[in-house]
Amino acid sequence: MADKDHHSYLSRLSDDKRGALEKLRGQIKAAAPKAEECISYGIPGFRLNGKLLVSYGAAAKHCAFYPGSIGQTFKKELKDYDTSGKGTIRFSPDKPLPAPLVRKIVKARMAQRLGTA
Repeated sequence: MADKDHHSYLSRLSDDKRGALEKLRGQIKAAAPKAEECISYGIPGFRLNGKLLVSYGAAAKHCAFYPGSIGQTFKKELKDYDTSGKGTIRFSPDKPLPAPLVRKIVKARMAQRLGTA
């Protein structure tokens, strides 16, 4: 069954993954208050002006943040995380992404999407 919203997606996860992703969700919302929540490609995401901004999700062994290719700009700051996927940042629930870094990545992604980067 496909999830219709962020809440239904998160409700299926283990407590640790749900907690980590709820925290990430809040950080994204704080950095991009005008972005609208959506489900895209089966995972929770945020749209800005009708365009996908960022997404997040959980897999069997990790959580992930999907900021698109802009994430590669932050390779140095993300050295302790798995960034082997071009637009993917993988992390464990017990080692979430730092809030200031999430904010920087989301702001950079917004600038890229709005053509002001």
